[in-house]
Amino acid sequence: MIASQAATRFRRLGVLTIFAVYLVILAGGIVRASGAGMGCPDWPTCFGQWVPPTHESQLPANYHEIYAARGYKNTAFNPLKTWTEYTNRVIGVTIGFLIFLTAWASRIYLKADKTIFFLAITAFVLVGFQGWLGSAVVASNLKPLMITLHMLLALFIVALLIYAISRSQKTLLAEIDASLLPARFGLVLKVAIGMTLLQVAMGTQVRESIDFISHQDSSVDREFWRESFPIIFYVHRSFSAVILFTNLWLAWRIYQQTALAATKSRLLLRMAAVLISLIVTAILAGVSLDRLGFPAIAQPIHLLMANLIFGAQFFIFICLHYSTKKSV
Repeated sequence: MIASQAATRFRRLGVLTIFAVYLVILAGGIVRASGAGMGCPDWPTCFGQWVPPTHESQLPANYHEIYAARGYKNTAFNPLKTWTEYTNRVIGVTIGFLIFLTAWASRIYLKADKTIFFLAITAFVLVGFQGWLGSAVVASNLKPLMITLHMLLALFIVALLIYAISRSQKTLLAEIDASLLPARFGLVLKVAIGMTLLQVAMGTQVRESIDFISHQDSSVDREFWRESFPIIFYVHRSFSAVILFTNLWLAWRIYQQTALAATKSRLLLRMAAVLISLIVTAILAGVSLDRLGFPAIAQPIHLLMANLIFGAQFFIFICLHYSTKKSV
């Protein structure tokens, strides 16, 4: 028998870790949009210091030559970019501590449900690998493929944590009544999750194109970048409408179930409302990128919404998985 206090501690730590992962995704998006990725040209230190300098005078006079010899040409100290990247790293380290505490707290399930423990341990190991991958991103001088892998791994870690926490609450989730949902609901939900992942993949390709254009045409104003975009940008933009209407159908079916019967599906209804809100916000951020000359603030918001959409869809899927009264 698992003590309720220990189970609550595990759940709270897990949820806090998930929020921290999303926070580092947002921070990473800000780093990328602001061009602060090389604000700290070394790792794990920043300009050779554990706490970075605030002024160029605190660096060696020949630091340009030092980092040029290490393969980082044109390294110039910019306090804003340096501290933006440093903050991103601090958040990443915080996640390391949180995931360790979550993994440690999961030991209470070793006898009752070993899967929860192994999910938490796997997430812990992957966070460590994510830290190494972060150093590899810096060492690669911000190669787009490495950045994309870094982001996708964060998405996978979130999925593991959501599954672990949901599994620890499967008794409560089993009370959800999904019997009035149509038989094809589960299939459409899986398709919607697949479309989200495809959209994220296309988004990373668009992001890489923007990075390339910004470096090649650094003298060109942002509002003119659109003229050089590849066809995948227009596919990515149009596909958002398909994703919106697919998820609207899912949300409508959940609303119908809740409205037609006094069933225990309020959690699904709340998650459906959150899902649609996230999708609309992502689309609005995407429209602002397209029509307002790619404002830097919209880029990390767009990225964060995409990751949150996947998380919401995956949680709904897990809820239905543990529901004892599934759709027929």
